[in-house]
Amino acid sequence: MTEDKRKSEAEWREQLSDAEYYVLRSHGTERAFSHPLNNNKKQGDYVCAGCGNPLFTSDAKFDSGTGWPSFYEPMSEEAVSEHEDRSFFMRRTEVRCAACDGHLGHVFRDGPQPTGLRYCMNGVALKFVEDK
Repeated sequence: MTEDKRKSEAEWREQLSDAEYYVLRSHGTERAFSHPLNNNKKQGDYVCAGCGNPLFTSDAKFDSGTGWPSFYEPMSEEAVSEHEDRSFFMRRTEVRCAACDGHLGHVFRDGPQPTGLRYCMNGVALKFVEDK
């Protein structure tokens, strides 16, 4: 079970950068190809930039060509939660951090095997912890 790490909006505003707040708390999207984690090839774990909850491993990362860090599966079923997103006249599946409810990105059914999924995440919503 993932520990609940929710905070008040005032606490989030104090803790997060403007870009992190925009994505994680306001459900924004960073510009494609704008974040260094999109091209990161190092081994390690990707954690939530808001609360540090472990989300994805580098073993599940792949180059989707979309301009955002993409993964074919989360670290565990408990790491993320999925929610229906009907914004911008589209129907998508939003992905949030299960611990702090921060918006991470969306999941699509056009990814590689073994899952066929593409977790398309905002780099600003992630922090990378390199393997030692």
